[in-house]
Amino acid sequence: MRPYILKEASWKNLKTDRFELAILPWGATEAHNYHMPYGTDVYEADAVAEESGRKAWEKGANIIVLPTIPFGVNTGQSDIYLDMNLNPSTQLAILRDLIEVLNRQGLKKLLIVNSHGGNDFKTMLRELGLSFPEMLLFTCNWFQALDKTKYFEEMGDHADEMETSLIMHLQPHLVSPLEEAGDGSEKKSVIIGLREKWAWAERKWSEVTEDTGIGNPKKASAEKGKAYFEDVTDKVAELMIEICHVQPGQLYK
Repeated sequence: MRPYILKEASWKNLKTDRFELAILPWGATEAHNYHMPYGTDVYEADAVAEESGRKAWEKGANIIVLPTIPFGVNTGQSDIYLDMNLNPSTQLAILRDLIEVLNRQGLKKLLIVNSHGGNDFKTMLRELGLSFPEMLLFTCNWFQALDKTKYFEEMGDHADEMETSLIMHLQPHLVSPLEEAGDGSEKKSVIIGLREKWAWAERKWSEVTEDTGIGNPKKASAEKGKAYFEDVTDKVAELMIEICHVQPGQLYK
């Protein structure tokens, strides 16, 4: 058993063990092109949180990794079969309940390790911070932690070369041959502000992409995925360590 993984812990240890930081991995269940599993974001959340947690734990960080929440915001994919959606208001309610548990039991720091682009926890944590002023609440998007151009040739944001490479490394038996994958072509908005990314509207996924991917996965490899995974979990582990060490009232200098 890994003592920093809650789903593996027993009451024998948890009667006395106490932690400085709770880690909440949060994924999604959705189509990932033709070659990747619906659970891609869940497998990534599991792996990134647990491996980063291991690295942080071995450097002395007193963390506990909670079980991954497998459903995310998929409001733009309502017509794609079995893309499972949690509304943001539902996520807020889930977070409130979980933070209430942590706060009541004296665990005053939470980091959400987000694995899905449709999830956005910033506004929720603003609101929850008012309700739980003693808590230090953090969120991170691990997939934005590194410059992906140093690892991959084709950029995208869903079932692309990066995600495909990562799952080829983590769960190779779940990735179909790349010749079966779509090319991840993305139709661009006719509205200039949306193309320039200073304006925003939710993408209607089935109108933007034919294969549900955005980004060409054809150059993916397990070797690329392994290199990226090692570096991104190093980066996330450092974040966990820093949050463990920081104290209320000492976040700024």
